[in-house]
Amino acid sequence: MRVTRSSRALGALAATVLTATVLAGTVVATAPEASAATACQVTYRVNEWPDGFVGYVDITAGSTALHGWTVTWAYGGDQKITSAWGATVTQSGTAVSATNLAYNGDINPGATVEFGVQGTWATADPTPTPLLLNGALCGTEPSVSPSASASASPSPSVSPSVSPSVSPSASPSVSPSTSPSGSPGSSGCGTLTLCEGFETQSTGTPSGAWALSYPDCQGTGTATVDTTTAYRGGKSLKISGTEGYCNHVFVKSTATLTGSVWYARFYVRHTTALPAAHVTFVALKDSADGNRDLRMGGQNGALQWNRQSDDATLPEQSPAGVALSSVLPVNSWNCVEFKVSGSDGTMQTWLNGTEVAGLHEDGVPTHDIDQQWLNRTGWRPSLTDFRLGWESYGTGSDTLWFDEVALGASRIGC
Repeated sequence: MRVTRSSRALGALAATVLTATVLAGTVVATAPEASAATACQVTYRVNEWPDGFVGYVDITAGSTALHGWTVTWAYGGDQKITSAWGATVTQSGTAVSATNLAYNGDINPGATVEFGVQGTWATADPTPTPLLLNGALCGTEPSVSPSASASASPSPSVSPSVSPSVSPSASPSVSPSTSPSGSPGSSGCGTLTLCEGFETQSTGTPSGAWALSYPDCQGTGTATVDTTTAYRGGKSLKISGTEGYCNHVFVKSTATLTGSVWYARFYVRHTTALPAAHVTFVALKDSADGNRDLRMGGQNGALQWNRQSDDATLPEQSPAGVALSSVLPVNSWNCVEFKVSGSDGTMQTWLNGTEVAGLHEDGVPTHDIDQQWLNRTGWRPSLTDFRLGWESYGTGSDTLWFDEVALGASRIGC
């Protein structure tokens, strides 16, 4: 089970060069105090477990926009990166270089882009510092081009095949292929079973095409139509998810799922990293499985599918299995897609347009991925509803926003 551990003590650095704050496994590299108001910021935080880790790097532009970026650092232990997402990452010895992808190189003043790395370690996993942006500490040089990156000579790119190669940042280049809110058959929605941007909903309690649902018992979890945060337009569905079994809260679409193959697409933004414990934010009732739920959520800090009837997971919750899934980054909009086939019992999942390897169940048992899932032969789901919300099973709370929700018989896309 993945645990978070505070960073080890860092050596003192000259205050005129860098102010470094270490808190709960996070290093924040900022400019000296005199220019902090307009300085860029680069942070590195880490979730680690015995022999493995995931590092998250956030880049926040200062008063000047960034048009291309490279972040460099040197590990102080024996960390070896095995995969990455949201950036082209290379490692040579302890030196690491991460360069933007085509879609996330531009960062507006004050905006933030996140990328991540996953790797292994044997004897030490200290948080790296300093972090250089385009070859300089934030605040010491107003670089805006990756051409000034640090002089490390990286080896060939670390393969991102086991983690998404598209960063879930709030890049405007990720946009829905269907128009915002509407009803099936309306302009832009075509023949979609569900096409909802919440623009026609009144603020407060969801109504009309959506109904509140409190599985088992009602607690402190809430669901509202919100006007403070939206992927597109002015409204979204806000879920205030609290921990504890009786705090389950969902909003159920009144649309009836038909056919045998279901594709879904929605945008989600949340505030708290997925916990080590099991949580759910999408549920679909399966009439072919005793009306038990097929659930999408997280465990061990990464996205996962869970089958309520037998608690099977996709991927398996081994370190190798979890490494084949992906984190759901916080404080940015992410496009999530999935396909569930009742015809052959297969499943696929995409995050920001890139398929997540560990969330692909292809009918052929594969260790660490779908071997446990396929222990039940002949699984052929028959989904009858679609719910968004929050369900924890003891620990784990989060605030989530959903927008641009669509269901159909073919892939909808981001």
